[in-house]
Amino acid sequence: RDDNRGEQRGGGFRRDDSRGGERGGGFRGRDDRGRDDRGRGPRRDDRGGRPGGFRGRDDRRGGDDRRGGGRFRDERDRDREPIKRLPIPEDVTGEEIDKDVRQELQSLPKTLADDVAKNLVMVARLIDEDPEGAYGYSRVALRLASRVAAVREAAGFAAYANQKYSEALAEFRAARRMTGNVELWPVMADCERGLGRPEKALDMAGAPEVHKLDKAGQVEMRLVAAGARRDMDQLDAAIVTLQSPELASNSVQPWTARLRYAYADALLAAGREDEAREWFAKAVEADKDGSTDASDRLAEMDGVEFVDVLVEDEAEAEDEAGIEHKGGVADDVERSGAEEAEDAGALQDAPATAVEAVEDLDLDVDDEDLGVDDDDDDLGVDDKD
Repeated sequence: RDDNRGEQRGGGFRRDDSRGGERGGGFRGRDDRGRDDRGRGPRRDDRGGRPGGFRGRDDRRGGDDRRGGGRFRDERDRDREPIKRLPIPEDVTGEEIDKDVRQELQSLPKTLADDVAKNLVMVARLIDEDPEGAYGYSRVALRLASRVAAVREAAGFAAYANQKYSEALAEFRAARRMTGNVELWPVMADCERGLGRPEKALDMAGAPEVHKLDKAGQVEMRLVAAGARRDMDQLDAAIVTLQSPELASNSVQPWTARLRYAYADALLAAGREDEAREWFAKAVEADKDGSTDASDRLAEMDGVEFVDVLVEDEAEAEDEAGIEHKGGVADDVERSGAEEAEDAGALQDAPATAVEAVEDLDLDVDDEDLGVDDDDDDLGVDDKD
């Protein structure tokens, strides 16, 4: 999650608390790339936007079963495949990655560590604008260093950005087993939503792990839980889930714009337009870096139509070019007609002998010759509610 979109992120996908709890390359509810109810993106109803029910394997055992199942066979098959390298731009050195990720990579030989670092940088650089490209680099890093938690985490975010939720969930679980921390809990719950299991996401929202999250993580969990309620057509419950001290606070935190946006969107879906407009306006106030489309939504509610000036200019230029072309053709036709008339007059004035010579020419021409185309226990997520 990195709500500072103007900042080019380094590799590593690690939470950096000095930046207000934002992740150095990481998870945000993308439209893609993404989830509108988590505060971004143009899609107004994401309930149909994710592929429901797809499972790469049976996740009912919780995914941590170590008995010799298909996952390990898949990893062995993957490790036997030749590594298909992707080009690394000259300006990428690998030094851009977060310090804690660099420390993780010290367990590898230096040349290999540098190679992995460069691929992680490319994942972070591309994940917002070119998620498919980011996914490709994440697969290279995964082949090179699958036992490094930061690599598994990066692979998870790249899969998540491409709506490969089963794969993302498997990578996040692997990273969590390696590190033992809970910071990936909200995005793991959101993957459950993507797999068509909102009830599982709600179970995770009420789990003890939520209390171990920092404030940013708890807000993220609240957004996921509200989204799960909406998946289940429980709009009122989604609205109640988002009501919290963080929502009511006047201070602007990294999560404020997205939380207000999600609340406004839920209100609008419930038909509470006046309240929705108020909260979209509050989201705009908090959204200093354009991480949401709240301003567009607010303008739309006010009846403002957006016109693509560039497209209009191009259309006008094409129209003008068409008029000029037609005018040019008309001029050519007019000149051609005048020239023909002039030639005809000249022919009439020609001496009789010349006329006779023309008439004597063989002008019989055959047709062939003419050649005629994607409660904090107060989360309000207890399913009994």
